[in-house]
Amino acid sequence: MNAHYQIFHDTHYHYDSPVSLAQQLAHLWPRACAWQRCTDQQLQISPDPTSRRDELDVFGNPLTRLAFERPHDELLVNASLTVEVLARPSLDFNQSPAWEETCNALTYSSQPLSSELLEACRYRFESPYVHLKRNFVEFSESCFPPGRPLLLGVQALMEKIFSEFTFDAEATQVATPLVEVLERRRGVCQDFAHLMLACVRSRGLAARYISGYLLTQPPPGQPRLIGADASHAWVSVFCPVLGWVDFDPTNNVQPALEHITLAWGRDFSDVSPLRGVILGGGSHDPEVRVTVMPLE
Repeated sequence: MNAHYQIFHDTHYHYDSPVSLAQQLAHLWPRACAWQRCTDQQLQISPDPTSRRDELDVFGNPLTRLAFERPHDELLVNASLTVEVLARPSLDFNQSPAWEETCNALTYSSQPLSSELLEACRYRFESPYVHLKRNFVEFSESCFPPGRPLLLGVQALMEKIFSEFTFDAEATQVATPLVEVLERRRGVCQDFAHLMLACVRSRGLAARYISGYLLTQPPPGQPRLIGADASHAWVSVFCPVLGWVDFDPTNNVQPALEHITLAWGRDFSDVSPLRGVILGGGSHDPEVRVTVMPLE
C-alpha cells in the first residue's frame, strides 16, 4: 500500500530596500527513507543565484546552498516535488525495553557504544530551541512510571500533549520559550514537537525533530485550496530494539501514509525550509504557500 503526492512549496520575500548580498540555505528536497521516495523534484529561483551547491548537511539531509551577489528587491524560491509514501510496518510497543533501560543504554560507560547508539546520542542533549529542565520531567511524570516500555510511555506523552494543549496559530512565534508554551498550553505543531522533545530528552532519552508535510482534508463539500496547506513537524524517538519510531503530538497519531518526511535534526533551527543572511533589505516577512495534492 502506498500514496503519491504532488507538493508545491513557494516562498516569496519582498524587501523594503534592495539586498546587495545574500546567502541562503534551503531544506526543500525530501530525504530518502525506507518509507518514501522522491520521483521528481524541481527548484525554480528568481533572481538566478550567482552560485548554487547541492550537498548533504551534517544530519544527512539534502541541502541546497544559494549565493546572490547582485542587488535584488525580492526573492522567489519555488519547489515542486513528486513523492511516493510507502506503508510502514506495524509495531508492538510492548516489545520495547523499559524506558530506564533505554536511558542506561544511551549513557556513556566503560563499554564502547555501538555506532547506532552513538548516532542516537547526538539527539539526547540540549539544542537551540529545546532546553532540558525539571519542568518537562515533572510534566511527563505520569507517562513514564518505573518499568514502563519506552514506546508506551512516549505514546502516553503524545496523548497527554494532544489532550491538554490547544492549537493556536496566534499564540506563539518561533522563538517563544518552551516554558511559556508549557504554561499557556497553546501553540502550533512546531511548539508541540519541541515540547515533546524536551520531555523525552530531559529523561536522558534520544529524540529528533522531523520536518515535513501533512495531507490535510478540506471541509466536506469544499474543494482543496491551492496554497492552503503548511509545513508540519513531529518527533521520532530512538528505541534500541525497534529503531526510530515517529509520533505526531499535534494530531495524536503515528505518522503513516499522510505524512511526508522532508528532513530531521535536533530542532527546527537545523531544518528550516529556507534561512540565510542578507546585507540590506530592511524589514521583511516571507509569504509562504504550501500545497499537498494527492495523485491517483
